[in-house]
Amino acid sequence: MVHTGLDGLVCEAFARLRGMPVGLVTHAAAVDRRVRPATDLLASAPGVDLVAVFGPEHGLSGQAQDLEAVTHAATAAPARRAYSLYGDTAASLRPTAAQLAGIEALVIDLVDVGSRYYTFQATMKYCLEAAAPLGIRVVVLDRPNPLGGVAVEGPAVRPVCESFIGAHDIAIRHGLTIGELATLYVAELGLDPAVLDVVRCEGWRRDSWFEDCRLPWVLPSPNMPTVDTAVVYPGQSLLEGTTLSEGRGTKRPFEICGAPWIDGESLARRLAAFDLPGVVFRPLTFRPTFHKHADIDCGGVQLHVTDRGVFRPVRAGLALLAEMRRQDPGRFAWRTEPYEFVADPIAIDLLFGSDRERLAIEAGVDWMEIATAWETEERAFDDRRRAAWLYD
Repeated sequence: MVHTGLDGLVCEAFARLRGMPVGLVTHAAAVDRRVRPATDLLASAPGVDLVAVFGPEHGLSGQAQDLEAVTHAATAAPARRAYSLYGDTAASLRPTAAQLAGIEALVIDLVDVGSRYYTFQATMKYCLEAAAPLGIRVVVLDRPNPLGGVAVEGPAVRPVCESFIGAHDIAIRHGLTIGELATLYVAELGLDPAVLDVVRCEGWRRDSWFEDCRLPWVLPSPNMPTVDTAVVYPGQSLLEGTTLSEGRGTKRPFEICGAPWIDGESLARRLAAFDLPGVVFRPLTFRPTFHKHADIDCGGVQLHVTDRGVFRPVRAGLALLAEMRRQDPGRFAWRTEPYEFVADPIAIDLLFGSDRERLAIEAGVDWMEIATAWETEERAFDDRRRAAWLYD
């Protein structure tokens, strides 16, 4: 059984926050073992003055869809002030000095799913950068990485492709808790280590999957309904950089993918020939109720993960992306409209971390050769991240 940082804060009766004006960065998924929200717990904590609440992407209540600006503060927030950290401009992603005024400790309790482009950990980084120069202590309530803390996968982020989905040079599947990410960021940004206080999980092991923790799963965003979704997300979110459906508008987002012009039977046969470990691709026809290709029948596949321990989601996503483009390069297209407040580079380059993968796919380079180029970068990141480990 695992106790989160929030559980630990409750057990210590909020001692480290007593007598302090506090800000809280959180969302509806941040609950304790009894499914009590962090907002309610801090608002009612004796001796804690909850001055302001900040909501990340998807809003404080987790109701907003991807890329949907939350331009107004939640009126029901149990604090005198409430702010959105995902508005309609890139500047809205960072708390301002005025918003942080009067706060001595900024508590961050956000549920990450173990992938670089899941934006809550980027919000945490931006909060660290904003709070440190103001002398505000940042208290990160740690939570388990639902994908475990052993495997890392995916390419590095090159400076030209830094963005909200690539806010720091980490692997796509990073294998760190959000507290460990905070530790890494403080060290690599050269911030004063005294700015950070991580309330650690109790009982978490690096080889634990989320179900091993015996914690409640509260979906952290509208299209992250289950742990199974999180398992495939590091690879399947790459489809956001294309006109292919990543399964939004279905009951199995990211596990289902395709497009009206895709032949699912042929695609499944091609993917089966690669014998990718730990996954089976089942052909299907689906009809999204919203988002890409809404109300149109799409051919595609569903990913059935048979062995999480050997499954490599980023490589599976790369293979799937390359094969769907190969099937009909004339109808396949990269997404070119602004993505996470960035118009250039395009979305797929931001997701991969550079234009290297896109250019290789366009040139017809085999996906396995593309992935081979990641190995050195994966080893380098694995070495870097160990300095931030808080758990064996």
